[in-house]
Amino acid sequence: MKKKAWFACCSLLLLLCIAAGCGRTADRQASQIAASSDSFIAEQEQNDDVSLTSQIIRLEDGFFAVRYDGDDGFDAFLSQGGAASDSEVVDYLANNMLSGLNVGDLLGDIFGCSTLSVQSPEGDRLFGRNFDWENCEAMVVAAYPENGYASLSTVNMDFISQGAGGGAVGLALQMDEVKTLAALYAPLDGVNEAGLAVSVNMIQDSAAIAQDTDKPDITTTTAIRLLLNQAANVEEALELLRQYDLHASMGMMIHFALADSTGRSVAVEYVNNEMVVIETPVLTNFYLAEGEKQGIGTQQSHERYNILTRRLNASETMDMQNVRDALDSVSKDNFGEFESTEWSAVFNQSTGEARYYHRENYQKSYTFRLK
Repeated sequence: MKKKAWFACCSLLLLLCIAAGCGRTADRQASQIAASSDSFIAEQEQNDDVSLTSQIIRLEDGFFAVRYDGDDGFDAFLSQGGAASDSEVVDYLANNMLSGLNVGDLLGDIFGCSTLSVQSPEGDRLFGRNFDWENCEAMVVAAYPENGYASLSTVNMDFISQGAGGGAVGLALQMDEVKTLAALYAPLDGVNEAGLAVSVNMIQDSAAIAQDTDKPDITTTTAIRLLLNQAANVEEALELLRQYDLHASMGMMIHFALADSTGRSVAVEYVNNEMVVIETPVLTNFYLAEGEKQGIGTQQSHERYNILTRRLNASETMDMQNVRDALDSVSKDNFGEFESTEWSAVFNQSTGEARYYHRENYQKSYTFRLK
């Protein structure tokens, strides 16, 4: 397939993913969770060590994985100024990549998740993340770009395939290479070879992020791709974010969790369009920044935050199974809501290993390694 066609389809599908997320966050009364600080029991689990090629493989129903090597086209996206909104991404794709193809209204839904950062007994840095949503098609992408760090990231592919519909775009999505290129522009979390881990979480708030200076523009998922490709640590990630005007997709409020292999972990929030950095090992779905916004978010997100904080306070270190158990303790089956935790990921930022658990089956893991 010719290079222009690759980027045409890839860039179109980026927009389909821009509003991808973790789970609707209707503020319901959550059931109580008995989370004991000495319940870190390393249960036996079945593990599959996954090897990847450019062909998408099905791991189980709703869970896929693929490898991409080569030019991902992201530098070209940035060099033309990025995009200040979903509609501008549509215009850019239609005018520059898709020969005027009408891509329509391709937006997703709101979301909210849980993350934590901790040291292992061996001194490695670990990052855990839950992605809460209705049943969806998830895909792990191992990316090895020509110009950037290798990374593992995760994508909700439903926001691509459902938005694309039929016609030429739907046919293009049948090709593994096109689907993979699209997924590169839509990560919701990930870790790179330098040890930087990133996640986006939603905050249920009517405010929006729409920075407006003379800086280039970037949207939610393209910000994650930027950091995975170009940042080796938290400080470099923060410096990159400061170089762009962020425009959160669909007008939703989000914040980022960032952690690196040195042990630094922060939340990045946007209050009145000003970037605020908070040092924290735990992030869910309410504001942490001091001031009038602090604490705004769902009641359940406060409960999940407290559960994870208690676990961290109870133990100076956790191994990968301990992090798995912590994620299990805040997964959606504990709360009796309509969503599920579609995936839980435990990233070893020091070794490049990632373990994924699909749809709250914590006795079955899939292991990926950055090589």
